[in-house]
Amino acid sequence: MAVLLASFAIAAFLALFFCLRTFRCLRRRRLLRAGGSGVSCLLFAFVAGITFVVIFSYYGYERLVAEKRVASIVFERLQDDEYRARLMVAGQEDRFFDLRGDEWQIDARLVTWKPPATILGLDPIYRLDRLSGRYSAIEQERNASRTVHSLSSAQPLDVWSVARRQPLFFPGVDAHYGSAAFVPMAHGARFDVSLSRDALIARPANEIAEQATGNWE
Repeated sequence: MAVLLASFAIAAFLALFFCLRTFRCLRRRRLLRAGGSGVSCLLFAFVAGITFVVIFSYYGYERLVAEKRVASIVFERLQDDEYRARLMVAGQEDRFFDLRGDEWQIDARLVTWKPPATILGLDPIYRLDRLSGRYSAIEQERNASRTVHSLSSAQPLDVWSVARRQPLFFPGVDAHYGSAAFVPMAHGARFDVSLSRDALIARPANEIAEQATGNWE
C-alpha cells in the first residue's frame, strides 16, 4: 500500500507539473513543447487515476492472505420452499434474508493480481456480493419465484467493476466471481463459509447441516 500511495503522489505531482508547463508554453507560443507537456500530463494523470481507483477499492474490500472463514449462515424454515437465512459476518451486525427454494449459494467479488501488478506485493482482496436461493427441481426453477439478495452496496470507484469493463486499462488485475456450490437448506442448519484465492467453500457446522448435505449428496 505504501508503494501505491507513493506512486499516486508522484504521478499526481508530475501530472500537475506538466499541466502547468503546458499552459506556460502556450502563453509563450512554444507549441511543440506545449504538445509534449500536454501528452505527458495526460499520461501521468491516467496513471494517477488508475492508482487512485486501486487504492480506493483496496480499502473497500477485505484482504485475503490465505483461506479464511468469512461468514456463517443459519437457516430457519418458514414454510414449504421458503427459509429465513441469518448471515453472520465478523465485525458486522447479523443480517436476515428470506430465500425461496431448497438450496442456497453465496458469491463474492475477488480481485487477484498478476504481472505487472504483482511487483506491488498486494494481497488478493474480496467482498461478499450476493446470496441466492434455488430449487433443485428444474420445473420449479423455471416457473417458481426466485430470490437474490445483494450483500454489498455499490461504490463510486470499484477496481473490480472497472477492470471487468475495461480490462485493457488494468492489465495486472484479475477480477472474477468466487461462488460456493449450491448447498441444501434445512431448518436449524448452520454452515461456515470460507474463501480461498479462487472460490467460496460452504462447510456444515452442525449435525443438522451434515445430515442435510449427506441426504442431498
